[in-house]
Parts: sequence; structure tokens; C-alpha cells
Amino acid sequence: MDGDYTNNSPRPHKPKPFAPADFEVFAGGVDPSRVSEAAHMAAHALVHHGRDADDPDVTRRLVELADQQGLEAIAEMWAESPARSLPGALWRLYALRAATQQNPDRIAAYFASGKEDAQVSKVVAGVAEPPGAAEMTAMADTILSGAFEGDFDVALERFAAFCRVVALGQAHHADGAELANGSHASRLTRNSHQLIKTAEDLEHAAASWRRGELD
Repeated sequence: MDGDYTNNSPRPHKPKPFAPADFEVFAGGVDPSRVSEAAHMAAHALVHHGRDADDPDVTRRLVELADQQGLEAIAEMWAESPARSLPGALWRLYALRAATQQNPDRIAAYFASGKEDAQVSKVVAGVAEPPGAAEMTAMADTILSGAFEGDFDVALERFAAFCRVVALGQAHHADGAELANGSHASRLTRNSHQLIKTAEDLEHAAASWRRGELD
């Protein structure tokens, strides 16, 4: 996935497809120094609007925001925000949901491969058994919904746990592919490491939210 969201890049009407199985963080967005305040204001408004509304229809519209506006638009708002900030955390929630939706079968295969060696994370993620494609997409929607109608820190921790299980599954697949396809194995290993970093960022954000310090 080679996302380059700069001011000089053409912006298609619909977001460019990406390789969701990789969960690579999109690069790009405009200069963060120019949009940081707007990004934080939008993130706070979105989260508090959803939590104050207590309306399933509002929650559904917020969950489907990237479906309606395009993930590229979400990236332009928040992808350049610090990972351990409210807009950065929201970006990761939306990107993980989009990634899961676009290739749930592959994500399910990674999750199934990693879950036996990550029992605690599997339970925290809350994916129904057996973890097939439908269960992956349902889980992603449920977690993002929880960010607006439940405990925001729990939503962050559930997606963090999900990342850890999928990362372990990617590492297992990389081991199996190493002899047959070294480049593919290397890519899976890099993506696995990136997912672990994403999990750590989400966990840190959850702890900051509980302290009232996530901004």
C-alpha cells in the first residue's frame, strides 16, 4: 500500500483502494502544523456528539463516516496527528475498520492463526467463534460503535487486542512463507511489527483517556 496524501497529489472522488490485510498506516495529509487545531476540534466534536446523542442512528452514521466521506477524507483530517492523541486514535479506529471490511477473509485467516497463542488478547478483542469473515466485519463495527456509545477506552483496548492477535497471525504466516516467498514473508513481518506499534499506541491512548488526558 503506497498512500501519498500530499497537497500536490490528485484527489480522486473516491478513496484509492489499499491493501487492507497489511494494515499499513496511510502516509500523507496536509502539513500537521496547519491542521492540528482543526483536527483536534473535529475529533472532540465527533466523539462528544456521538456520546451525548445516545441515538443508534447517530452512532451508525458516525461509524459509517468513512464509507460516506471516503477514507481519504478521514486521512486528510487525522492521519498526521500524533498516534497518542484523540484524532490519532480515531484515525486508527477508522482505518482498522476499513481494512477489516475490505478484506475480511484474509484478516480472519490471520486472526485464526494468531488467536491460540494470544488467548488474553483474543478475549479482549471479543470476536465471535469461529472467527470468519462475517465475524471480523461485525467485530469492527461493534468496536467503533462502542467508541461513540460505550466506553471510549474500551473501544481502543479492544482494537489494540485485535491488532495483537492479527500481528501474531501475520508473523506465523511469514514464517510459513519464508522459504517459498521471501519478499512476501518480509512484508508480513514488517506489517506485524507495525500492528504491534499500533496496538501500543491505542493502549497508551486508552490509559490517557481514563486519566482525562487524551487530547
